[in-house]
Amino acid sequence: MSARAYALSDGNSFYCSCERVFDARLARVPVIVLSNNDGCAIARTAEAKALGIGMGAPWFKIRALCKAQGVRVYSSNYALYGDMSARVNAMYRDFSPRIEVYSIDESFLDISDVRERDRATLARDMRETVRAWTGIPTCVGIGPTKTLAKLANHVAKKNPDLGGVCDLTDPVAYDHWMARIPPEDIWGVGPASARKLGAFGCESAADVRDLDTRLVRKAMTVVGERLVQELRGVACLDLEEVAATRKGCAVTRSFSDRVEDLTTMKQAVAAHATRLGEKLRREGLGTDHVTVFFHTSEHDRAQPQRSVSTVVILPEASNDSLVLVKAALHGVQKTWRGGFRYSKAGVVTTDLLPLHASQRAMPGLGQIDREQGAALMAALDACNRRFGRGAVVPAAAGFASSRGWSTKFEMRSPRYTTRLEEIPVVAA
Repeated sequence: MSARAYALSDGNSFYCSCERVFDARLARVPVIVLSNNDGCAIARTAEAKALGIGMGAPWFKIRALCKAQGVRVYSSNYALYGDMSARVNAMYRDFSPRIEVYSIDESFLDISDVRERDRATLARDMRETVRAWTGIPTCVGIGPTKTLAKLANHVAKKNPDLGGVCDLTDPVAYDHWMARIPPEDIWGVGPASARKLGAFGCESAADVRDLDTRLVRKAMTVVGERLVQELRGVACLDLEEVAATRKGCAVTRSFSDRVEDLTTMKQAVAAHATRLGEKLRREGLGTDHVTVFFHTSEHDRAQPQRSVSTVVILPEASNDSLVLVKAALHGVQKTWRGGFRYSKAGVVTTDLLPLHASQRAMPGLGQIDREQGAALMAALDACNRRFGRGAVVPAAAGFASSRGWSTKFEMRSPRYTTRLEEIPVVAA
């Protein structure tokens, strides 16, 4: 097996756990967190799962159940969840100098320098430290490859008797669990891959590991071959300590109410284009085109349906929100047709590139004044950092208070850690 060792630490029901940190009354009661516009359940505590609330369950279908069973329901509070994730990862860096933040609630750590007999002890110490300093419960999986670490994390979650830690660098544990984990529980194995592995007669992760790599490569490409090697303990995936350069960016939102007029649609798309510019500037990237789309909902079966998108080309790459807004509004104007109840709109771009290295347009052919625009955008971003996102926006995007179409967060908890006016107060 590989001399390397990876740990994957994962926050348990992370969004719900963040809510519990600041409200002791939520301990041991069922809690769920809903998606944007309070559409469906995207996080559930063990108590909520025990009531039969499934991942993605629509809110309108489980509303009565939640009321009858005393389930505490929250709208998504991404400001809180993102900040708590940063705090948890700060703890991880005390245990390893090499970390890959894989998602908001998962991180890989390189613990290759830790002696084999000490790895599980380190993982338990890390769990206790994170719980004590942030309040977030975690499970840790350890393996000689990232795939096995992910598998070990799955085992630790599903088997409470392990105390939240599973170490698959231990040969005994490795042999035991590989024979008991079904192929569909392996990281990266989706329904299509599971069917192919089933056709090969695979009933466990051990069966997948023992497949002929040539056969797997032919049926599942190099990705499948790499999966088999990782299950054998041959590390094919290293940590991505520096996030890969973004190739595309999208800002899309479902409307809280259906949009039927051009003015409202323009405001929504302008707001999305403004946010797109903020994201691109944060990473020093630019784009020379934007795709604008909007469509009706397939659930409005009694209403006429329409889905439309258009690409608007810029004379040169830019991340100036005013430039992007102008382009996006042109796309709306070009494709708008009334008489429909639109449910969602967005602005998308691909093939991003570093703005400083992008080709300039010829003078007189729409060249953008980047220097002046950059100064204005820097001032806009500074104001929004100081006074909160949306404090200063292009007029076309409108202020949040006037956006009847914007996302609903009717059951959102306070943003305890990022808004001074929402900080918890202890009564005297």
